[in-house]
Amino acid sequence: MGLLDFIRRPLDESARAAAPAAEVDDDRLAGRWRIDPDRSTLGFSARYAMVITVNGRFTSFEGGGVLDPGRPEVSSAEVVIDAASVDTGVADRDAHLRSSDFFGVRRHPRLSFTSTLVERVPPAIWRVTGDLSVREVTRPVTVDFVLTGLELDPDGRPRAAFSGSTSIDRKDWGLTWNAALETGGVLVGETIRLTLDVSAVRED
Repeated sequence: MGLLDFIRRPLDESARAAAPAAEVDDDRLAGRWRIDPDRSTLGFSARYAMVITVNGRFTSFEGGGVLDPGRPEVSSAEVVIDAASVDTGVADRDAHLRSSDFFGVRRHPRLSFTSTLVERVPPAIWRVTGDLSVREVTRPVTVDFVLTGLELDPDGRPRAAFSGSTSIDRKDWGLTWNAALETGGVLVGETIRLTLDVSAVRED
């Protein structure tokens, strides 16, 4: 989806497929939350050489937010990602992604997302719209998160799990590098699929 001319999309198909929590305890859900990076995955995928899909993730990030089920409009979320932590499982490819052709991590060490609007689609969908910043370019993006679990962890703290995904056009953030293939087409697809599985612990 091109985000330069942003149009809100209907509920993402993968969000529909995620199994929502059977019951939602609004009292337990309300409060300030911190993302647990050891139990969360910020992943992405893209077509490569027109025939295969490359999957990757970021291994270093932090963030959190505030959820108010009764007044979702005052809820918020933010994430800061270490761009150099990009990991596709291939060292040469990861080095290229860190270079100035893509993330340019020496000059732009962080990616960030800050919410501008949070909406609730009862009982388990949280629609989060916000500003995604990459290489000092900021564009809006919307992700529908499904609340897939809400339980007490062994320490007695509420822990919530959310799953969401969306697609973006990397050119909207100035990530335009590519190479033509002799057989036609280009080496790297322009559409990037973001897949987010978040585990968070309530802090208050």
